[in-house]
Amino acid sequence: MSTTLLVSIISTAVVYAVTVLYAAIGEIFAERAGVMNLGLEGIMLMGAVSGYLVAVHRQNLALAMLTVVIVGAALGLVFAFLTVSLQSDQTVAGMAMLTFGTGLSGFIGKGVSGVNANLAFNPIAIPGLSRIPVIGPSLFNQSILVYVMYLIVPLSMIYLYKTRAGMILRALGENPAALDSAGYNVYALRYAYVIFGSVMTAVSGACISLDYTNFWSDGMTSGKGWIAVALVVFAAWNPLIAVFGGLLFGAISIIGIDIQMYFPQVPSQFFSALPYVATIIALIFTTGNFRKRRSSAPAALTIPYDRESR
Repeated sequence: MSTTLLVSIISTAVVYAVTVLYAAIGEIFAERAGVMNLGLEGIMLMGAVSGYLVAVHRQNLALAMLTVVIVGAALGLVFAFLTVSLQSDQTVAGMAMLTFGTGLSGFIGKGVSGVNANLAFNPIAIPGLSRIPVIGPSLFNQSILVYVMYLIVPLSMIYLYKTRAGMILRALGENPAALDSAGYNVYALRYAYVIFGSVMTAVSGACISLDYTNFWSDGMTSGKGWIAVALVVFAAWNPLIAVFGGLLFGAISIIGIDIQMYFPQVPSQFFSALPYVATIIALIFTTGNFRKRRSSAPAALTIPYDRESR
């Protein structure tokens, strides 16, 4: 394999991984708080279309990302209201969010479908580091969205495992009643983490439309929201493991695209399905009962908290 091809595969796999890692890490925080959101795909689509709409009509990436954050926060607020305040079934609420986001994004994105925004997050070469053979152009000639993820991962690990706030978050998903007894507002904390997770998911969608593909089309996330959900379980709710999982799925996806030219007789759909097949296999090996291991899922995940019944 030539060095140029290797650099291309690694750099593209990194970008692919980032498009799901924002959503996966956001969902890790939400699920650590005890709330599962299966509507990530719909929120990603809303983030993708809202960011692209602003990019097309305002030609301003900062304003586009601000819009994405606001849209993500609004959707997170709605989901938190349904699951935390109204104590709706989280699976049903997640599917409702999926349907709503998918339908609304397709409707409001009709005017920009296939339209070139002439605006995207371009790669920024980091002086010195970008000159390292193979690793440099692969990891340090990326867009600002990728570099932000380089910071988010270690900060997430420090927050979760080295801070008091992280300890409170982990307790929130394990025993919210005990946390309530200690004087913490379980409802407010769950609202905050659900909204944070939704904002991160919307940013994932913007990564796709404004960085990975640089266009908008209906349903363009193509199941990446579900990969993000699977990645949370695969990573055992650990952001660092999620990074390796994201890179694995990204590499499989990119390699599948590259080897199509060597097997023209094989339908392209077969190669497109490879990352999803890998996701299923990974989930079987990490969650199957044959492992005889206790699940790493937070004990209170998907269980509504009712202060009056504690």
